[in-house]
Amino acid sequence: MSKKQVVVVDYGMGNLWSVASAIRFLGAEALITSNTKEISSAKLLILPGVGSFRRAMQVIKQNSIDLAILQSLSQPETKLLGICLGMQLLGSASSEDGDTQGLGLVPNAVRKFTNTADTRLKIPHVGFSEVKHDSNIKLFSGIPSESCFYFVHSYFMELTPTIKGVATCHHGTEFVAAFEQGQVSGTQFHPEKSQSMGLNLLKNFLES
Repeated sequence: MSKKQVVVVDYGMGNLWSVASAIRFLGAEALITSNTKEISSAKLLILPGVGSFRRAMQVIKQNSIDLAILQSLSQPETKLLGICLGMQLLGSASSEDGDTQGLGLVPNAVRKFTNTADTRLKIPHVGFSEVKHDSNIKLFSGIPSESCFYFVHSYFMELTPTIKGVATCHHGTEFVAAFEQGQVSGTQFHPEKSQSMGLNLLKNFLES
């Protein structure tokens, strides 16, 4: 039986090799590519990312990667996972470096953590933190709620009642740590850096 292939989208701003290594460790093939034909025909897609939301969207649009992702999702069997900045890009917009529209696959906006008078947050949010979820999210199958995952970010996706299947984390405020909505899912944390729990989550994605 042939291995499942996961297309890891390369737009020049992702932790590509660590994601690909985790996928290969789990027994699947990982194809790192910016080729729109390969992206548009993928059945399993991962959109990683580290860096500026604005710059990422500029590169994605300049290279028609946004259109290729939408084309891939027109196939009902396709699944997409966004990681860190990649998850934020799935949202409606971000305030990072000025307001920038995202891919709009979920309605949530992205904004920066801020200090207030009664709290001195460490920004960026770095390290292992608890993630709360309910049992109906397939990504977290077999993973207890309040398990810890590894985060590195200064911006976060806001919670909104219009999106279901949400896991949350708290860092000064409650925010979207992960979500699963139809064909599209995302994790603000890095599953590839989250030890056994992160590998379990990636395994669930491969098997979804």
